[in-house]
Amino acid sequence: MPIIPESYNFTGKMFAPNGPFYPILGLASLVAFIYMSFGDLRFILFEEPNFSFVSKNGTQFLLDGRPFYINGWNSYWLMDNAVDEFSRRRVSAVLQAGSKMGLTVCRTWAFNDGSYHALQISPGQFNERVFKALDHVIAEARKYEIRLILSLINNLHAYGGKTQYVKWAWQDGIGISSSNDSFFFDPSIRTYFKNYVKAVLTRRNTISGIEYRDDPTIFAWELMNEPRCMSDPSGETLQDWIKEMSAFVKSIDKKHLVTVGLEGFYGPKSSKSTLNPSAWEATLGTDFIRDSQLSTIDFASVHIYPDHWLSTDKVEEKLGFVKKWMLSHIEDGDKQLMKPVMFTEYGLSNQNKGFEPSDRDKLIEIVNDIIYESAKRSQSGAGSLLWQFFVGGMEEYNDDFGIVPWERRSTSDVITKQSCRLALLYGRSPLRGNLKELCSHR
Repeated sequence: MPIIPESYNFTGKMFAPNGPFYPILGLASLVAFIYMSFGDLRFILFEEPNFSFVSKNGTQFLLDGRPFYINGWNSYWLMDNAVDEFSRRRVSAVLQAGSKMGLTVCRTWAFNDGSYHALQISPGQFNERVFKALDHVIAEARKYEIRLILSLINNLHAYGGKTQYVKWAWQDGIGISSSNDSFFFDPSIRTYFKNYVKAVLTRRNTISGIEYRDDPTIFAWELMNEPRCMSDPSGETLQDWIKEMSAFVKSIDKKHLVTVGLEGFYGPKSSKSTLNPSAWEATLGTDFIRDSQLSTIDFASVHIYPDHWLSTDKVEEKLGFVKKWMLSHIEDGDKQLMKPVMFTEYGLSNQNKGFEPSDRDKLIEIVNDIIYESAKRSQSGAGSLLWQFFVGGMEEYNDDFGIVPWERRSTSDVITKQSCRLALLYGRSPLRGNLKELCSHR
């Protein structure tokens, strides 16, 4: 909180610190009146400029009444690194880098269950220090005009995930199954998760004073990162969970968009199941179209990992799959879902045989071109988020997809080009801030 020097009053005029007591008494009275009338003075005097909520209309996102197509990225590690002073600078560094490239949305984890730097230590018990780290992430994102997609739990083991919830239920003596998939159907675990969701959505940010559910810095809530329920390939169990949890989120927060967090695989009864990378993906208990059709789901999510999903070593075959995969899901959004479709993770591994950094640039170009063509036609392909950005000195958070955004000029140029194209097509007119400088020579 900025401190008003004691030698100034609210009019900006000087008064002597050792002079008459009346100015000080008047100031104290004014402060007390404002506090009693409106709440904590910190959040009244230093309110930030207006920051609008993102909404949707049919197959398009809207921002300030204009179509909003997204160029963004993933940095899952933001909250974890905001906990400690020595690593907090990484959060600002990557958000500033994204902003300088004209990016508008970052997807990150709003969960850490029962592990190091846990946000949720045990069911309903939270580490305030870690919650303040998430407060910091949201406040920093707003500073750099970046909106956040916040994911609420992991299907995978990392950062606790659904496995941790099942362990808690067994430790409490109320778990009905040792299967990780009991996360989706155990009533006690569902209650655990709902309590967690409520705590996050109603959290009042200690920096801004805004409850998360009222903060337009948050673009959307993602129910789960890559949900799968392999014990029920029919998809009924996961469908029931999505229906219940999306409705629960909406009952608390009517301002933000909600998505599932799907990878985009078609289910066994889908006419498009042959477009999956292999027959195996149809057995994961998910169905892209069916799970995304619910009225409480605002937009669909898709992931793209051709090198992990396909057995071929040929880059051109992988890139060919990417085109078909994206166009199929955009068609779904336009013709069946009537909702935006966002490709919330995509990347290319540097562990591929014969990998060249230029291969990754080609993938980014293909994804960006398809999104740009979708935007020109006002179609449902609403944006993409590259996996992932990190900064130097934190290799333990990197995987074989990580990018330090300022290290390779050709990669940053490809990404920045897309920011300018989308901004000029629908966005900020006249161009402001970083985009004005970035795009003036393009």
